[in-house]
Amino acid sequence: MNYFNFHTHTLYCDGKAEPEDYVKEAIEKKMTAIGFTCHSPLPFENGYSIKQNNIGNYINDIRGLQKKYSNKIKVYIGTEFDFVPGMSDDFTVLKNTLMPDYFIASVHLVRNNENKKLWFIDGPEINYSEGIETIFNNNVELAVRTYYEQVTLMVSKLKPDIIGHIDKVKMNNKNRYFTENEEWYKKLVNHLLDTVQKAGSIVEVNTRGIYKKRCESTYPGKEILKEIYIRKIPVTISSDAHLPCELILCFDDTIELLRNIGFKTIKYFTGIDWIDISII
Repeated sequence: MNYFNFHTHTLYCDGKAEPEDYVKEAIEKKMTAIGFTCHSPLPFENGYSIKQNNIGNYINDIRGLQKKYSNKIKVYIGTEFDFVPGMSDDFTVLKNTLMPDYFIASVHLVRNNENKKLWFIDGPEINYSEGIETIFNNNVELAVRTYYEQVTLMVSKLKPDIIGHIDKVKMNNKNRYFTENEEWYKKLVNHLLDTVQKAGSIVEVNTRGIYKKRCESTYPGKEILKEIYIRKIPVTISSDAHLPCELILCFDDTIELLRNIGFKTIKYFTGIDWIDISII
């Protein structure tokens, strides 16, 4: 099959290269489509989301690339909406401003409902461990439950095209604080998947944790993917690339994983809708 990737980040947020560099690399790799998903603005200073005053440049840049390379590859503009209850900008306003071809919704910052502090589950490991200790007072189950409740609320409210790295709370865990076979953890996952089924969203199978050596499995991992397969929830594959060279890293192994579970197709964006592409 020909590859495609609908989750990439450039210098407009926390990526490391210009959008055109990704397009050129994608053409070199004979990819059929690439989608740009800049982190949405947040109402506080941070090091990874696009600045509000740069959205116009982002739109013009990607739309320009769509036209420039229209006879070589499909180029799409999207956003990765960073959902933080009570703090994220209104998504309707963002959609009307960006007018994205599609959008991903993800959770990177987990808000403790009592003290209103934010636990950053991405980035350096120290953010993760200190967050559990200081923001959730070493209550691991509360921290993880808050993450899954936030993702569940996000899916219910936004009904995104794609749900980004659905179990990313495991990234810096490395089986130190919890294991994924604990009953309370599986219950949280299953409740989330119930909501995903109702929303009709696509779950991305994200390879970034593997190639960055931050996690031993994709997001989501094999056991959750089995549940997703049983529930007939659609999936797509992405690398969450922050560099052009990362565009299709670990895709072959991930396709093999999906085949072994039983998946026969993954979702592909045509510019109008999401269709099934065979992986067998």
